[in-house]
Amino acid sequence: MLLEVLSYIFDENAVFFIHVLNLFVLVTLIILFVFARRTGRNWTKVNDYLGVITNTVNSIRYGDLTKKIEKMDLPNSEQLAESLNRMIETLNDRETMIVEYQNELHRQNKFLEAVINSLSDGLVIIDDNYKILRATPKISEWFNIDGKKLMGASMEDYVQLPPHKKLETLLEDEIFINADRASNFTASTMELKLEDKKKRFVIIIKNVTDQKELESLKEDFVATLTHDLKVPIIAETNMLELFLNESFGPISEKQELALKNMQVSNKELLDLVQIVLETYKVRDGKIKLYKENIMLKSFIEEIIEEMRPIASKTKNNLEFILTRDIRVVADRIQLKRVIKNLIQNAISYGEPNSPIEIKIGEIPKYIVIHVKDYGKGISETDINKIFNKYYSAAKKFRKIGTGLGLYLALQIVKSHGGELSVESEEGNYTEFCIKLPASTVNINMFLGE
Repeated sequence: MLLEVLSYIFDENAVFFIHVLNLFVLVTLIILFVFARRTGRNWTKVNDYLGVITNTVNSIRYGDLTKKIEKMDLPNSEQLAESLNRMIETLNDRETMIVEYQNELHRQNKFLEAVINSLSDGLVIIDDNYKILRATPKISEWFNIDGKKLMGASMEDYVQLPPHKKLETLLEDEIFINADRASNFTASTMELKLEDKKKRFVIIIKNVTDQKELESLKEDFVATLTHDLKVPIIAETNMLELFLNESFGPISEKQELALKNMQVSNKELLDLVQIVLETYKVRDGKIKLYKENIMLKSFIEEIIEEMRPIASKTKNNLEFILTRDIRVVADRIQLKRVIKNLIQNAISYGEPNSPIEIKIGEIPKYIVIHVKDYGKGISETDINKIFNKYYSAAKKFRKIGTGLGLYLALQIVKSHGGELSVESEEGNYTEFCIKLPASTVNINMFLGE
């Protein structure tokens, strides 16, 4: 009986436990269902929001900065949207600035290109293999080829350089353009240094045809003019000589003094005209020379005697410093012109009553002739210019001068294979030095030793 009661109680508790377990499972399922539904909605919103952000980012990537991110019903989405929208606005402002900057660069580039293309000179950019990288329209015109076809072509196919010259070493050198042989051109090269460290060169080519023709016309005109001026000057010199020799009757002391002064001035004028004439005979530094053996002692003494009347006006004493006689092989007329010009300069710019020293000597391989005055000297600024054509210090001291004397003297000395140099201390002295190649012939033959 007891067993039956216990069995019944157990069966009733088991049924109750099963009912409670079933109810717990049901409630759990309901809660999970509700939670799953709510969580599913949030993930859907997150996925949608990520889709909006992805589309906006892709639009920005392809340059569309007009997109904005709308707010959504998600936690912290408002701050994210505002941050992304501010970033888009900043990018939009930056893009506007960049576009304006690019437009300005484009305008400046067009302006610079227009200026370069309007130049009368031609510009070529080449690499270290002489391949043309860029050329202005003038170059295309002179080379007689379309500009596009020039790119990558070799510069050496279009120009001919002077002997022993390379494209990268040109400095106002004359060149020939194959397609325009009738014109004259000069070229200068500069290295173009960029950050990539590749070697490139800019070549500036100038058409100097008109300049050459004008220079030739000027030289012909001056040469003709000076030649014609010499005729009446020489006639006047001869007439003064006749007066001084009293060929037309006796003259008084005052008349003689006046005629001698006129004779000196006339000789200075003749020398000036001769310098101009000789200068325009010089072509590319070449002077026709008639060399002979010259013993310098008698040669210098002769020049000094000719210059004494001029030196006496300023009371300068011409001092000839001689250690021993020296022979030189030179053109007598041309060398005399150089020395007389240096003495004349010493008289003009030296102090009155001061000595002018003429000295001869020898150094290895050269005969030297010095002319030194003690006077105004030459400034550091001017000393590098005095041998330039047409440069003259005469204007500075209100004297007459063409600026051709020292230029011609330099050309004459160079034509002898020598050098002409100057040393000076402003307010103290000026010393010119002529260096002429020494002869290999034994000097004792001429001294009779």
